[in-house]
Amino acid sequence: MSHLMNTYGRQPITFTHGEGVWLYDAAGNKYLDALSGVAVNGLGHAHPKLVKAIQNQVAKMIHVSNIYGIAEQEALADELAEISGMDKVFFCNSGCEANEAAIKLARLYGHNKGIENPEIIVMERSFHGRTMATLSATGNRKAQAGFEPLVSGFVRVPYDDLEAVKQVASRKNNVVAILVEPVQGEGGIHIPADLAAYFKGLRQICDDNGWLLMLDEVQSGIGRTGTWFAFQHAGIIPDVMSLAKGLGSGVPIGACVAKGIAAETFVPGKHGSTFGGNPLASTAGLTTLNVIKEEKLRENAMKMGDLIREAFKVEFAHTKGVVVVRNAGLMIGIELVRPCSDLVKIALENKLLINVTAEKVVRLLPPLVINEAEAKELVIRLSGLIKQFLAAPIEIKLDAKHHEKATW
Repeated sequence: MSHLMNTYGRQPITFTHGEGVWLYDAAGNKYLDALSGVAVNGLGHAHPKLVKAIQNQVAKMIHVSNIYGIAEQEALADELAEISGMDKVFFCNSGCEANEAAIKLARLYGHNKGIENPEIIVMERSFHGRTMATLSATGNRKAQAGFEPLVSGFVRVPYDDLEAVKQVASRKNNVVAILVEPVQGEGGIHIPADLAAYFKGLRQICDDNGWLLMLDEVQSGIGRTGTWFAFQHAGIIPDVMSLAKGLGSGVPIGACVAKGIAAETFVPGKHGSTFGGNPLASTAGLTTLNVIKEEKLRENAMKMGDLIREAFKVEFAHTKGVVVVRNAGLMIGIELVRPCSDLVKIALENKLLINVTAEKVVRLLPPLVINEAEAKELVIRLSGLIKQFLAAPIEIKLDAKHHEKATW
């Protein structure tokens, strides 16, 4: 009997080690990792420069309290400010903590303006985390169910709909910020039809109303879409940005990055984190950024992501049941006409790691180090499995009053 809480639908496998885009189980079987720990292992597995940097840091100092100066943390903050064009950074341990910090920052910003009950505009289909505030901000009723009462103070509008945001702005309200993902990852790899126009529009609305533009780049940041941050495709700069996942290449670290008045809103005593930005996590983050620069992995993410998308389009040109293949760099979604969670197990049996989100979208988040040969192998393996899946009869499970199954 396992003593772990039953919080994950785990696949029946345990990996022992990895190298690059490959993982190995105890029997020595080799798996192509097209998920990278859900956008975490951007440098792949066991990258030698990351391994060496972490080993060196562990030998010196793993942790020291934030009540003292931490040189590694300051160096990472300097680098994040440089590549983002923003001003200051708060470090934490995860994406939901980074979003929690952003939500608290927005509320404090509102209170400082004399707004007693500040509100934040959030999007349908969004995902921001599983703490109570980030769960309340999330646009997924299934994830929220059973955790009521949710935190108040959120106004929900459709994603990629500037007019809906303008309608909120036209009414008397207590809005102080917009929180939005540049690319909706958990929601199904949804990308605005015109990303630049959408985010320039949001930037303008925020400027006109004195709101903060807060971007959740937990999944889309750190080179995954082909730029350091997805907002850079739009040529704007947000007031607040949340980061995590790929920032530490597997070592837990999150960051809330801010600019202008947002960067000055927190003062001592208003927010904190015991482990946030400790020497080990900061070293992992700084090394990750350096390797991405040195090995031109942003450019590789753009090139390989487009190659994979176009190759899938060719493979599925005459396949009924594939709705669309979409990508932003190495955030790739293949939307099918029907639920396809069974593909996760099928792919695992064929030594391929994938994910299904929003019920009908095969989500791929390969390591940024994936090369052309590995990308082509991914397409060949997965396209064949999807074609077989779509060609198979659909099993229908009837309601509790019936105890039989039917197939089409």
